[in-house]
Amino acid sequence: MNETYINLGYLIASVLFILGLKGLTHPRTAVRGNIMGALAMLLAIVVTLLKAEVMSFAMISVGVGIGAAIGVLLAVKIQMTDMPQLVAIFNGFGGGASALVAGADLVTRDTSGTLADPSARTIYLIAIAASGIIGAVTFSGSFIAFAKLQELKSFKKPLHFPAQQAVNTLLGLVLIGLAWWLVTGVNPETTTGSWIYIPLVVVALVLGLLLVMPIGGADMPVVIALLNSYSGIAAAATGFVISNNVLIIAGSLVGASGIILTQIMCKAMNRSLTNVLFRVLDQSGGAGGPSADEVYEGKIKSTSADELAMMFDGIQRCVIAPGYGMAVAQAQHAVRDLTDLLEQRDVEVLFAIHPVAGRMPGHMNVLLAEAEISYDKLKEMDEINPTLAQTDVAIVLGANDVVNPDARNDKSSPIYGMPILDVDKAQTVVVIKRSLSPGFAGVPNPLFAADNTLMYFGDGKQAVLDLIAAIKEN
Repeated sequence: MNETYINLGYLIASVLFILGLKGLTHPRTAVRGNIMGALAMLLAIVVTLLKAEVMSFAMISVGVGIGAAIGVLLAVKIQMTDMPQLVAIFNGFGGGASALVAGADLVTRDTSGTLADPSARTIYLIAIAASGIIGAVTFSGSFIAFAKLQELKSFKKPLHFPAQQAVNTLLGLVLIGLAWWLVTGVNPETTTGSWIYIPLVVVALVLGLLLVMPIGGADMPVVIALLNSYSGIAAAATGFVISNNVLIIAGSLVGASGIILTQIMCKAMNRSLTNVLFRVLDQSGGAGGPSADEVYEGKIKSTSADELAMMFDGIQRCVIAPGYGMAVAQAQHAVRDLTDLLEQRDVEVLFAIHPVAGRMPGHMNVLLAEAEISYDKLKEMDEINPTLAQTDVAIVLGANDVVNPDARNDKSSPIYGMPILDVDKAQTVVVIKRSLSPGFAGVPNPLFAADNTLMYFGDGKQAVLDLIAAIKEN
Protein backbone atom coordinates (compact mmCIF):
# COMPACT_ATOMS: atom_id res chain seq x y z
CA MET A 1 0.00 0.00 0.00
CA ASN A 2 1.25 3.49 -0.84
CA GLU A 3 2.95 5.17 2.13
CA THR A 4 0.90 8.33 1.56
CA TYR A 5 -2.38 6.45 2.02
CA ILE A 6 -1.00 4.68 5.08
CA ASN A 7 -0.11 7.97 6.71
CA LEU A 8 -3.48 9.43 5.74
CA GLY A 9 -5.23 6.47 7.37
CA TYR A 10 -3.14 6.92 10.50
CA LEU A 11 -3.97 10.64 10.54
CA ILE A 12 -7.72 9.95 10.35
CA ALA A 13 -7.41 7.33 13.09
CA SER A 14 -5.50 9.78 15.28
CA VAL A 15 -8.18 12.45 14.85
CA LEU A 16 -10.86 9.90 15.74
CA PHE A 17 -8.89 8.91 18.86
CA ILE A 18 -8.76 12.54 19.97
CA LEU A 19 -12.46 13.14 19.25
CA GLY A 20 -13.32 9.89 21.02
CA LEU A 21 -11.36 10.91 24.10
CA LYS A 22 -13.09 14.29 24.03
CA GLY A 23 -16.46 12.53 23.88
CA LEU A 24 -15.63 10.46 26.95
CA THR A 25 -15.33 13.61 29.06
CA HIS A 26 -19.11 13.89 29.41
CA PRO A 27 -21.69 11.17 30.08
CA ARG A 28 -24.01 12.42 27.33
CA THR A 29 -21.34 11.98 24.64
CA ALA A 30 -19.55 8.98 26.16
CA VAL A 31 -21.23 6.38 23.93
CA ARG A 32 -20.40 8.35 20.80
CA GLY A 33 -16.84 8.86 22.02
CA ASN A 34 -16.48 5.14 22.66
CA ILE A 35 -17.69 4.33 19.15
CA MET A 36 -15.23 6.83 17.66
CA GLY A 37 -12.38 5.28 19.61
CA ALA A 38 -13.37 1.81 18.42
CA LEU A 39 -13.55 2.98 14.80
CA ALA A 40 -10.14 4.62 15.17
CA MET A 41 -8.63 1.38 16.43
CA LEU A 42 -10.28 -0.61 13.65
CA LEU A 43 -8.93 1.81 11.02
CA ALA A 44 -5.45 1.73 12.55
CA ILE A 45 -5.42 -2.08 12.51
CA VAL A 46 -6.67 -2.32 8.91
CA VAL A 47 -4.12 0.22 7.64
CA THR A 48 -1.31 -1.56 9.50
CA LEU A 49 -2.32 -4.92 8.05
CA LEU A 50 -2.22 -3.45 4.54
CA LYS A 51 1.45 -2.58 4.96
CA ALA A 52 3.61 -4.94 2.91
CA GLU A 53 5.85 -6.16 5.74
CA VAL A 54 3.19 -7.85 7.86
CA MET A 55 3.02 -11.61 8.25
CA SER A 56 0.61 -13.80 6.26
CA PHE A 57 -3.04 -12.85 6.34
CA ALA A 58 -3.94 -16.42 7.20
CA MET A 59 -2.05 -16.18 10.50
CA ILE A 60 -3.49 -12.74 11.13
CA SER A 61 -7.03 -14.02 10.53
CA VAL A 62 -6.47 -16.78 13.07
CA GLY A 63 -5.26 -14.27 15.64
CA VAL A 64 -8.16 -11.89 14.95
CA GLY A 65 -10.64 -14.76 15.24
CA ILE A 66 -9.25 -15.94 18.56
CA GLY A 67 -9.09 -12.41 19.94
CA ALA A 68 -12.63 -11.61 18.80
CA ALA A 69 -13.97 -14.79 20.38
CA ILE A 70 -12.28 -13.98 23.68
CA GLY A 71 -13.57 -10.41 23.53
CA VAL A 72 -17.16 -11.46 22.88
CA LEU A 73 -16.98 -14.04 25.68
CA LEU A 74 -15.67 -11.44 28.14
CA ALA A 75 -18.29 -8.90 27.10
CA VAL A 76 -21.09 -11.40 27.68
CA LYS A 77 -19.81 -13.12 30.81
CA ILE A 78 -18.11 -10.39 32.85
CA GLN A 79 -20.40 -8.81 35.44
CA MET A 80 -20.29 -5.07 36.09
CA THR A 81 -18.96 -5.81 39.57
CA ASP A 82 -15.91 -7.43 37.96
CA MET A 83 -15.21 -4.57 35.57
CA PRO A 84 -12.28 -3.19 37.66
CA GLN A 85 -10.57 -6.58 37.46
CA LEU A 86 -11.11 -6.65 33.69
CA VAL A 87 -9.64 -3.15 33.33
CA ALA A 88 -6.61 -4.25 35.36
CA ILE A 89 -6.08 -7.25 33.07
CA PHE A 90 -6.44 -5.09 29.96
CA ASN A 91 -3.79 -2.73 31.31
CA GLY A 92 -1.53 -5.70 31.92
CA PHE A 93 -2.02 -7.13 28.44
CA GLY A 94 -1.29 -3.73 26.92
CA GLY A 95 1.98 -3.43 28.81
CA GLY A 96 2.95 -7.02 28.05
CA ALA A 97 2.22 -6.58 24.36
CA SER A 98 4.44 -3.49 24.22
CA ALA A 99 7.34 -5.33 25.84
CA LEU A 100 6.95 -8.32 23.51
CA VAL A 101 6.72 -6.21 20.34
CA ALA A 102 9.79 -4.19 21.29
CA GLY A 103 11.79 -7.31 22.09
CA ALA A 104 10.72 -9.03 18.88
CA ASP A 105 11.67 -6.01 16.81
CA LEU A 106 15.11 -5.90 18.44
CA VAL A 107 15.98 -9.48 17.46
CA THR A 108 14.17 -9.88 14.13
CA ARG A 109 13.99 -6.52 12.39
CA ASP A 110 16.05 -5.99 9.26
CA THR A 111 17.72 -2.70 10.13
CA SER A 112 20.40 -2.70 7.46
CA GLY A 113 21.24 0.90 6.73
CA THR A 114 18.24 2.31 8.61
CA LEU A 115 20.16 2.98 11.84
CA ALA A 116 23.49 4.09 10.41
CA ASP A 117 23.08 7.46 12.12
CA PRO A 118 24.32 7.06 15.73
CA SER A 119 21.58 9.36 17.06
CA ALA A 120 18.87 7.30 15.32
CA ARG A 121 20.36 4.13 16.77
CA THR A 122 20.43 5.64 20.26
CA ILE A 123 16.79 6.78 20.05
CA TYR A 124 15.77 3.33 18.81
CA LEU A 125 17.53 1.55 21.69
CA ILE A 126 16.21 4.01 24.29
CA ALA A 127 12.69 3.31 23.02
CA ILE A 128 13.40 -0.44 23.27
CA ALA A 129 14.53 -0.07 26.88
CA ALA A 130 11.55 2.13 27.78
CA SER A 131 9.09 -0.32 26.21
CA GLY A 132 10.63 -3.25 28.06
CA ILE A 133 10.78 -1.56 31.46
CA ILE A 134 7.41 0.20 31.47
CA GLY A 135 5.63 -2.63 29.68
CA ALA A 136 6.93 -5.30 32.07
CA VAL A 137 6.20 -3.21 35.19
CA THR A 138 2.67 -2.64 33.87
CA PHE A 139 2.18 -6.33 33.10
CA SER A 140 3.17 -7.75 36.48
CA GLY A 141 1.75 -4.84 38.48
CA SER A 142 -1.61 -5.08 36.73
CA PHE A 143 -2.00 -8.76 37.48
CA ILE A 144 -1.23 -8.13 41.16
CA ALA A 145 -3.88 -5.39 41.06
CA PHE A 146 -6.28 -7.92 39.53
CA ALA A 147 -5.54 -10.41 42.33
CA LYS A 148 -6.17 -7.73 44.97
CA LEU A 149 -9.42 -6.61 43.35
CA GLN A 150 -10.52 -10.23 43.09
CA GLU A 151 -9.65 -10.57 46.78
CA LEU A 152 -7.62 -13.72 46.22
CA LYS A 153 -6.52 -15.00 49.60
CA SER A 154 -2.76 -14.70 49.09
CA PHE A 155 -3.01 -11.12 47.82
CA LYS A 156 -5.84 -9.65 49.85
CA LYS A 157 -3.60 -8.05 52.49
CA PRO A 158 -0.78 -5.66 51.61
CA LEU A 159 2.66 -7.27 51.67
CA HIS A 160 5.32 -5.46 53.66
CA PHE A 161 8.89 -6.50 54.40
CA PRO A 162 11.94 -4.76 55.92
CA ALA A 163 13.83 -2.30 53.70
CA GLN A 164 11.06 -2.49 51.10
CA GLN A 165 11.73 0.93 49.61
CA ALA A 166 15.47 0.28 49.62
CA VAL A 167 14.92 -2.92 47.63
CA ASN A 168 12.68 -1.09 45.14
CA THR A 169 15.28 1.65 44.80
CA LEU A 170 18.00 -0.92 44.19
CA LEU A 171 15.92 -2.62 41.50
CA GLY A 172 15.31 0.78 39.90
CA LEU A 173 19.06 1.45 39.80
CA VAL A 174 19.67 -2.01 38.33
CA LEU A 175 17.13 -1.23 35.59
CA ILE A 176 18.86 2.05 34.82
CA GLY A 177 22.16 0.19 34.57
CA LEU A 178 20.70 -2.49 32.31
CA ALA A 179 19.04 0.16 30.13
CA TRP A 180 22.37 1.98 29.80
CA TRP A 181 24.10 -1.28 28.92
CA LEU A 182 21.45 -2.04 26.31
CA VAL A 183 21.72 1.41 24.71
CA THR A 184 25.51 1.39 24.61
CA GLY A 185 26.23 -2.32 24.14
CA VAL A 186 23.69 -3.56 21.58
CA ASN A 187 24.20 -3.40 17.83
CA PRO A 188 20.65 -3.55 16.39
CA GLU A 189 21.93 -4.32 12.90
CA THR A 190 23.65 -7.52 14.02
CA THR A 191 21.51 -8.06 17.19
CA THR A 192 24.78 -8.44 19.11
CA GLY A 193 24.07 -8.06 22.84
CA SER A 194 20.31 -8.20 22.41
CA TRP A 195 20.18 -10.80 25.22
CA ILE A 196 20.48 -7.86 27.64
CA TYR A 197 16.80 -7.21 26.99
CA ILE A 198 15.85 -10.43 28.79
CA PRO A 199 17.28 -9.57 32.27
CA LEU A 200 15.97 -6.03 31.83
CA VAL A 201 12.42 -7.33 31.39
CA VAL A 202 12.79 -9.86 34.22
CA VAL A 203 13.96 -7.22 36.71
CA ALA A 204 11.14 -4.92 35.57
CA LEU A 205 8.61 -7.70 36.15
CA VAL A 206 9.90 -8.16 39.71
CA LEU A 207 9.76 -4.40 40.33
CA GLY A 208 6.17 -4.30 39.11
CA LEU A 209 5.25 -6.99 41.63
CA LEU A 210 6.99 -5.24 44.51
CA LEU A 211 5.50 -1.84 43.66
CA VAL A 212 1.90 -3.03 43.79
CA MET A 213 2.05 -5.78 46.43
CA PRO A 214 2.28 -3.32 49.40
CA ILE A 215 -0.68 -1.25 48.22
CA GLY A 216 -4.03 -1.85 49.92
CA GLY A 217 -7.48 -1.94 48.42
CA ALA A 218 -8.20 1.69 49.33
CA ASP A 219 -5.66 2.82 46.76
CA MET A 220 -6.87 0.59 43.93
CA PRO A 221 -8.68 3.37 41.98
CA VAL A 222 -5.42 5.32 41.94
CA VAL A 223 -3.40 2.24 40.98
CA ILE A 224 -5.80 1.36 38.13
CA ALA A 225 -5.48 4.88 36.69
CA LEU A 226 -1.69 4.88 37.06
CA LEU A 227 -1.25 1.47 35.43
CA ASN A 228 -3.51 2.61 32.61
CA SER A 229 -1.14 5.52 32.08
CA TYR A 230 1.86 3.18 32.15
CA SER A 231 0.31 0.99 29.45
CA GLY A 232 -0.16 4.05 27.24
CA ILE A 233 3.41 5.25 27.75
CA ALA A 234 4.73 1.77 26.94
CA ALA A 235 2.64 1.73 23.76
CA ALA A 236 3.98 5.15 22.72
CA ALA A 237 7.56 3.98 23.28
CA THR A 238 6.84 0.89 21.17
CA GLY A 239 5.50 3.19 18.47
CA PHE A 240 8.95 4.78 18.26
CA VAL A 241 10.50 1.30 18.08
CA ILE A 242 8.45 0.18 15.06
CA SER A 243 8.05 3.69 13.56
CA ASN A 244 4.25 3.63 13.86
CA ASN A 245 2.82 7.13 14.14
CA VAL A 246 -0.68 6.16 15.23
CA LEU A 247 0.70 4.01 18.03
CA ILE A 248 2.77 6.94 19.25
CA ILE A 249 -0.26 9.24 19.21
CA ALA A 250 -2.71 6.77 20.76
CA GLY A 251 -0.21 5.73 23.41
CA SER A 252 0.53 9.34 24.27
CA LEU A 253 -3.19 10.08 24.62
CA VAL A 254 -3.69 7.11 26.94
CA GLY A 255 -0.57 7.95 28.92
CA ALA A 256 -1.49 11.61 29.35
CA SER A 257 -5.15 10.98 30.17
CA GLY A 258 -4.11 8.27 32.64
CA ILE A 259 -1.77 10.65 34.45
CA ILE A 260 -4.48 13.33 34.59
CA LEU A 261 -6.96 10.79 35.95
CA THR A 262 -4.36 9.63 38.49
CA GLN A 263 -3.94 13.20 39.71
CA ILE A 264 -7.72 13.55 40.04
CA MET A 265 -7.84 10.33 42.06
CA CYS A 266 -4.94 11.49 44.23
CA LYS A 267 -6.73 14.76 44.93
CA ALA A 268 -9.84 12.82 45.90
CA MET A 269 -7.69 10.79 48.32
CA ASN A 270 -5.84 13.92 49.52
CA ARG A 271 -2.53 12.33 48.55
CA SER A 272 0.26 13.28 46.19
CA LEU A 273 1.37 11.10 43.30
CA THR A 274 4.75 10.70 44.99
CA ASN A 275 2.96 9.47 48.10
CA VAL A 276 1.07 6.86 46.09
CA LEU A 277 4.21 5.67 44.33
CA PHE A 278 6.50 5.40 47.33
CA ARG A 279 4.21 5.01 50.31
CA VAL A 280 1.02 3.12 51.11
CA LEU A 281 -2.13 3.98 52.96
CA ASP A 282 -1.79 3.02 56.61
CA GLN A 283 -3.31 -0.43 56.81
CA SER A 284 -2.96 -0.77 60.57
CA GLY A 285 -6.68 -0.51 60.96
CA GLY A 286 -6.27 2.60 63.04
CA ALA A 287 -4.40 0.76 65.79
CA GLY A 288 -3.75 4.04 67.56
CA GLY A 289 -7.40 5.11 67.42
CA PRO A 290 -10.56 3.82 69.08
CA SER A 291 -11.64 0.24 68.47
CA ALA A 292 -14.87 -0.73 66.76
CA ASP A 293 -16.41 -1.68 70.11
CA GLU A 294 -15.58 1.75 71.54
CA VAL A 295 -17.11 3.50 68.53
CA TYR A 296 -20.25 1.39 68.18
CA GLU A 297 -21.12 -0.11 71.57
CA GLY A 298 -24.56 0.98 72.74
CA LYS A 299 -24.89 3.58 69.98
CA ILE A 300 -26.14 1.64 66.95
CA LYS A 301 -29.80 2.23 66.07
CA SER A 302 -31.14 -0.50 63.81
CA THR A 303 -34.23 0.06 61.69
CA SER A 304 -36.55 -1.84 59.37
CA ALA A 305 -38.21 -1.29 56.00
CA ASP A 306 -41.56 -0.50 57.62
CA GLU A 307 -40.06 2.15 59.91
CA LEU A 308 -38.21 3.74 57.02
CA ALA A 309 -41.37 3.77 54.89
CA MET A 310 -43.11 5.92 57.50
CA MET A 311 -40.09 8.22 57.67
CA PHE A 312 -40.05 8.64 53.88
CA ASP A 313 -43.67 9.83 53.97
CA GLY A 314 -43.59 13.57 53.48
CA ILE A 315 -39.87 14.12 52.76
CA GLN A 316 -38.86 16.49 49.96
CA ARG A 317 -35.25 15.62 49.21
CA CYS A 318 -33.28 12.37 49.23
CA VAL A 319 -29.61 11.89 48.33
CA ILE A 320 -28.21 8.41 47.69
CA ALA A 321 -24.47 7.80 48.18
CA PRO A 322 -23.52 4.52 46.45
CA GLY A 323 -20.40 2.48 47.10
CA TYR A 324 -18.83 -0.83 46.23
CA GLY A 325 -21.44 -2.64 48.33
CA MET A 326 -24.07 -1.59 45.79
CA ALA A 327 -21.97 -3.18 43.06
CA VAL A 328 -21.50 -6.41 44.99
CA ALA A 329 -25.24 -6.67 45.69
CA GLN A 330 -26.06 -5.65 42.09
CA ALA A 331 -28.59 -3.28 43.57
CA GLN A 332 -28.44 -0.55 40.93
CA HIS A 333 -31.69 -1.58 39.22
CA ALA A 334 -33.52 -1.76 42.54
CA VAL A 335 -32.14 1.70 43.34
CA ARG A 336 -33.58 2.98 40.06
CA ASP A 337 -36.99 1.57 41.01
CA LEU A 338 -36.74 3.27 44.40
CA THR A 339 -35.82 6.53 42.68
CA ASP A 340 -38.82 6.30 40.34
CA LEU A 341 -41.15 5.55 43.25
CA LEU A 342 -39.93 8.49 45.32
CA GLU A 343 -40.13 10.86 42.36
CA GLN A 344 -43.73 9.80 41.78
CA ARG A 345 -44.30 11.14 45.29
CA ASP A 346 -42.65 14.48 44.40
CA VAL A 347 -39.39 13.70 46.20
CA GLU A 348 -36.22 15.10 44.64
CA VAL A 349 -33.69 12.25 44.36
CA LEU A 350 -30.01 12.85 43.61
CA PHE A 351 -26.88 10.70 43.73
CA ALA A 352 -23.71 11.75 45.51
CA ILE A 353 -20.71 10.37 43.60
CA HIS A 354 -17.32 10.24 45.30
CA PRO A 355 -14.38 10.07 42.83
CA VAL A 356 -12.94 6.92 44.44
CA ALA A 357 -16.17 5.14 45.36
CA GLY A 358 -15.89 1.57 44.15
CA ARG A 359 -12.74 -0.01 42.80
CA MET A 360 -11.99 1.96 39.69
CA PRO A 361 -12.51 5.54 38.49
CA GLY A 362 -16.13 6.09 37.47
CA HIS A 363 -17.28 2.74 38.85
CA MET A 364 -20.50 4.13 40.34
CA ASN A 365 -21.26 6.18 37.23
CA VAL A 366 -21.03 3.06 35.07
CA LEU A 367 -23.31 1.04 37.34
CA LEU A 368 -25.96 3.75 37.57
CA ALA A 369 -25.82 4.38 33.84
CA GLU A 370 -26.38 0.65 33.30
CA ALA A 371 -29.57 1.01 35.35
CA GLU A 372 -30.62 3.92 33.07
CA ILE A 373 -30.53 6.49 35.84
CA SER A 374 -30.40 9.97 34.33
CA TYR A 375 -26.94 11.55 34.19
CA ASP A 376 -28.42 14.78 35.51
CA LYS A 377 -29.08 13.10 38.84
CA LEU A 378 -25.42 12.16 39.34
CA LYS A 379 -23.68 14.90 41.29
CA GLU A 380 -19.95 15.04 42.00
CA MET A 381 -18.72 15.48 45.55
CA ASP A 382 -17.92 19.20 45.30
CA GLU A 383 -21.38 19.92 43.86
CA ILE A 384 -23.46 17.85 46.27
CA ASN A 385 -21.68 18.52 49.57
CA PRO A 386 -22.91 22.10 50.07
CA THR A 387 -26.52 20.91 49.74
CA LEU A 388 -26.43 17.90 52.06
CA ALA A 389 -27.31 19.97 55.12
CA GLN A 390 -30.64 20.75 53.42
CA THR A 391 -31.32 17.07 52.66
CA ASP A 392 -34.08 15.24 54.49
CA VAL A 393 -32.68 11.72 54.05
CA ALA A 394 -29.26 10.58 52.88
CA ILE A 395 -29.06 6.88 51.96
CA VAL A 396 -25.60 5.35 52.13
CA LEU A 397 -25.65 2.16 50.08
CA GLY A 398 -22.51 0.08 50.49
CA ALA A 399 -20.13 3.03 50.96
CA ASN A 400 -17.80 3.27 53.93
CA ASP A 401 -14.50 5.17 53.90
CA VAL A 402 -15.80 7.86 51.52
CA VAL A 403 -18.46 8.86 54.11
CA ASN A 404 -16.33 8.44 57.26
CA PRO A 405 -16.37 11.68 59.32
CA ASP A 406 -13.00 10.77 60.86
CA ALA A 407 -11.45 11.93 57.58
CA ARG A 408 -12.47 15.44 58.69
CA ASN A 409 -12.28 15.20 62.46
CA ASP A 410 -9.67 12.69 63.67
CA LYS A 411 -6.05 13.59 62.94
CA SER A 412 -4.94 10.16 64.16
CA SER A 413 -7.05 8.38 61.54
CA PRO A 414 -5.18 6.89 58.55
CA ILE A 415 -7.76 8.51 56.23
CA TYR A 416 -7.54 11.97 57.85
CA GLY A 417 -7.60 14.70 55.21
CA MET A 418 -9.33 12.64 52.54
CA PRO A 419 -12.27 14.61 51.10
CA ILE A 420 -15.52 12.80 51.86
CA LEU A 421 -19.23 13.04 51.13
CA ASP A 422 -20.74 15.06 53.98
CA VAL A 423 -23.78 12.79 54.37
CA ASP A 424 -23.58 13.09 58.17
CA LYS A 425 -24.89 16.64 57.80
CA ALA A 426 -28.25 15.44 56.43
CA GLN A 427 -31.21 15.45 58.80
CA THR A 428 -31.36 11.65 58.74
CA VAL A 429 -28.82 9.16 57.44
CA VAL A 430 -29.86 5.63 56.48
CA VAL A 431 -26.93 3.24 56.06
CA ILE A 432 -27.74 0.05 54.13
CA LYS A 433 -25.06 -2.48 54.94
CA ARG A 434 -24.71 -6.17 55.74
CA SER A 435 -22.76 -5.54 58.94
CA LEU A 436 -20.54 -3.06 60.75
CA SER A 437 -17.45 -4.34 58.94
CA PRO A 438 -14.87 -1.67 58.07
CA GLY A 439 -14.04 -0.41 54.59
CA PHE A 440 -10.77 -0.79 52.71
CA ALA A 441 -8.93 1.43 55.18
CA GLY A 442 -9.79 -1.00 57.99
CA VAL A 443 -11.05 1.63 60.45
CA PRO A 444 -14.44 1.91 62.21
CA ASN A 445 -16.87 4.52 60.92
CA PRO A 446 -18.41 6.80 63.58
CA LEU A 447 -21.14 7.72 61.08
CA PHE A 448 -22.79 4.39 61.89
CA ALA A 449 -23.13 5.43 65.53
CA ALA A 450 -24.16 9.07 64.94
CA ASP A 451 -27.35 10.38 66.55
CA ASN A 452 -28.99 11.01 63.16
CA THR A 453 -28.02 7.63 61.64
CA LEU A 454 -30.22 4.55 61.25
CA MET A 455 -28.59 1.24 60.30
CA TYR A 456 -30.64 -0.84 57.87
CA PHE A 457 -28.85 -4.19 57.87
CA GLY A 458 -29.16 -6.62 54.97
CA ASP A 459 -28.18 -7.40 51.41
CA GLY A 460 -28.22 -4.15 49.47
CA LYS A 461 -30.54 -5.29 46.70
CA GLN A 462 -33.01 -7.09 48.94
CA ALA A 463 -33.02 -4.25 51.45
CA VAL A 464 -33.95 -1.74 48.75
CA LEU A 465 -36.64 -4.05 47.35
CA ASP A 466 -38.13 -4.49 50.83
CA LEU A 467 -38.09 -0.72 51.30
CA ILE A 468 -39.91 -0.22 47.97
CA ALA A 469 -42.59 -2.72 49.01
CA ALA A 470 -43.00 -1.05 52.41
CA ILE A 471 -43.34 2.43 50.87
CA LYS A 472 -46.00 1.19 48.47
CA GLU A 473 -47.94 -0.32 51.36
CA ASN A 474 -47.60 2.72 53.59
